[in-house]
Amino acid sequence: MSRFQVVSGKGGTGKTTVAAALALALATEGRRTLLVEVEGRQGIAQLFGAEALPYEERRIAVSPGGGEVHALAIDAEQALLDYLQMFYKLGSAGRALKKLGAIDFATTVAPGVRDVLLTGKACEAVRRKDRQGRFVYDHVVMDAPPTGRITRFLNVNDEVAGLARIGPIHNQAQAVMRVLKSPETAVHLVTLLEEMPVQETADGIAELRAADLPVGRIVVNMVRPHLLDEDALRTASGGRRKEIAKALTRAGVTGSAGLVRPLVEQASEHAQRVELERAQRAVLAGLGLPTAELPLVGEGVSLSALHDLAEEFRKQGVGDEAADAAGEGPGDARRPGPGGGPGRGVGS
Repeated sequence: MSRFQVVSGKGGTGKTTVAAALALALATEGRRTLLVEVEGRQGIAQLFGAEALPYEERRIAVSPGGGEVHALAIDAEQALLDYLQMFYKLGSAGRALKKLGAIDFATTVAPGVRDVLLTGKACEAVRRKDRQGRFVYDHVVMDAPPTGRITRFLNVNDEVAGLARIGPIHNQAQAVMRVLKSPETAVHLVTLLEEMPVQETADGIAELRAADLPVGRIVVNMVRPHLLDEDALRTASGGRRKEIAKALTRAGVTGSAGLVRPLVEQASEHAQRVELERAQRAVLAGLGLPTAELPLVGEGVSLSALHDLAEEFRKQGVGDEAADAAGEGPGDARRPGPGGGPGRGVGS
């Protein structure tokens, strides 16, 4: 599995939850992941029950086997100050620019600058190594913008590299695109088994492929269980009330006549939903990408539910792929990183 995991999806599909569960799933057997937020919503902190994330990498969870999940909320202004210091050594001059409002102007008005800074900071984390030459993070997972603008968000560095033919901006943009368009990166799209999200997913995949950006897998989120077997579904979809009434009577249900209508209506709605979901699964299958499915966990996502979703990912091979990609046995990736050595608990 690629080291840089970008998670996008139509609004309302739960992409932030999926990104968090993926980060937990990848942090197996002592491995370390960085979960990155770029939209300023502090959704990651809310999911993990932590305080609002500052502009620094902070450990927020521990996975089975001693793996760690760190998180970072990338702030475009701070990223620009980092950039100015890295390439121009501005130091206090950069801070003065911030006070004058120049930083805010650059990140909100200059076309594409904000997205370049956000993707650049994430790619820096992907490439970063420790003093022993080992990657600090085995995987970086980005909770990215929605499907409708994910291609432009990731591809803006290509545009900037073309505009700035020489100099550090050109070099930085090229370095970022080398990561984003390489096997190191995979863009995963989150969807529901509903027509609009599935169509937006198909459109997003086509746009990503046209831009030569690497598409990973489709994650079908909030999958509800099928409560009826095939015979029951056929009966419900056919509205065969007499058969249902007889079955209730045989089962010893008293007053079955009054129960038939609401039961038939509920069963019919369920049968219709199952048929619609099957149709959308067929559309997704035609896109030719691997898929993963995560169950509906109800209202609100607790930390326990996040771990359950991570376990669902592992059951579908995500953790195994991570181990293969790292090319190392359990424990080889256990090393001190940002925030010190391994610890326990959330927000520690």
